Amino acid sequence: MATIEIAGVPHAYTLTPARHPNAPVLVFVHGWLLSRSYWEPAIARLSPDYQCLSYDLRGFGDSAVGAGSGYALVDYARDLKQLLQQLAIDRAWLIGHSLGGSIALWGAKTCPERVAGVICVNAGGGIYLEEEFDRFRSTGEQLVRRRPRWLPYVPFLDRVFARAMVARPLARRWGRQRLLDFVKADTQAALGALLDSTTENEVHLLPQLVSQLEQPAYFLAGERDAIMELQYVRHLASFHSSFGCCGDNTISIPNCGHLAMVEQPDTVVAIVRRLLDCHQAERDGR
Repeated sequence: MATIEIAGVPHAYTLTPARHPNAPVLVFVHGWLLSRSYWEPAIARLSPDYQCLSYDLRGFGDSAVGAGSGYALVDYARDLKQLLQQLAIDRAWLIGHSLGGSIALWGAKTCPERVAGVICVNAGGGIYLEEEFDRFRSTGEQLVRRRPRWLPYVPFLDRVFARAMVARPLARRWGRQRLLDFVKADTQAALGALLDSTTENEVHLLPQLVSQLEQPAYFLAGERDAIMELQYVRHLASFHSSFGCCGDNTISIPNCGHLAMVEQPDTVVAIVRRLLDCHQAERDGR
């Protein structure tokens, strides 16, 4: 595991070897209470052709939390900008899951000179429903504050985590990983990221940001995602000014829940490759 300091905070990251000089670097951003681990299946499939960077957000996975930094989407986007600068990544496609998708969109806005495009996975929004958001925040806050550190030692609990938020049960090792990441996440960071990203102002600001992006932006949605339903993914995607050279910028995945990159990695990778190939052909004038 490699580490790099961003604003004085050690961040864990993984960077695969460089590949074709004209290919962009693929930068993977994980979601809330998760870690960079969930991108491993996609990276294993893509790294023979693309250099891939995955990292743990501040306060999650193996990254430290630091002090004095905020937890809003723009704060995490600034961390991402510094990461790209320090690793000298000049042309990247950001691929973000759920909360990580929103961070990727903000990252494209924050450093447009380095970000060539964005692919959001199970990420959407832009509609603020007060009662639903209040319920979501309250439930999330209780989960984070009340989680005991001995949870990973409860027999068979990994099976519960392997079935949560997905269309079909995941392999048991993913349930174990989700359980460990749930317990490991820093309380301050977990609450800050949850509460700061779901305010009425933040929810309404995201569509405005998407409408201003000059880079291509695509949205992958699980048709059976109960956390980020397809209608909300389409809503956010509709604010983007260009559908790009590859058709509709919303791509639904059948029989898929909220963790598309581990539920259906082959499908996700096939879509990513198609989008990248399309834009590379456009770049090359083919």
